[in-house]
Amino acid sequence: MLLAVVLLCGLSQLSAPHASAATASSVGWQWPVESTPAVSREFELASPYGAGHRGIDIVAAPGAVILAPAAGTVRFSGFVVDRPVLSIQHADGALTSYEPVVSELEPGAAVLAGQRIGVLSTGHRHSPEGSLHIGLRQDGAYRDPAPRFGALHPPAAVLLPLYR
Repeated sequence: MLLAVVLLCGLSQLSAPHASAATASSVGWQWPVESTPAVSREFELASPYGAGHRGIDIVAAPGAVILAPAAGTVRFSGFVVDRPVLSIQHADGALTSYEPVVSELEPGAAVLAGQRIGVLSTGHRHSPEGSLHIGLRQDGAYRDPAPRFGALHPPAAVLLPLYR
């Protein structure tokens, strides 16, 4: 029996334009900007205390309207060092942060999925094309937020038998 590696990719899902930022993904989170889903930098965390990237950066033009991917309550709205940050506490215990996002929302404000939460700052760029950083903490630990958006990543490779 021979084995063949079959890569099951959802490339059509990655390249197809996103219908609307208000359209829910299969896992319940909505895309936070009105653009085709594109990640410019992935989550990377080797250890809780070491170097890494504690979130994902998604392509978004400075000045873009940022929408809440899920309902929650604003926990923080202000500056951290020199960067505008907005944090939202969600019902499942997740705490998400969005930067650099300028927001008029105050801590304690309730937000609905798809609601405007702010605007991507024009003065603070992660990358040359501009990007929105989304961080996620669950149970006190940093987590990759990408799976909450559904089909951002193709499925892993699967080994299937090849019969002749």
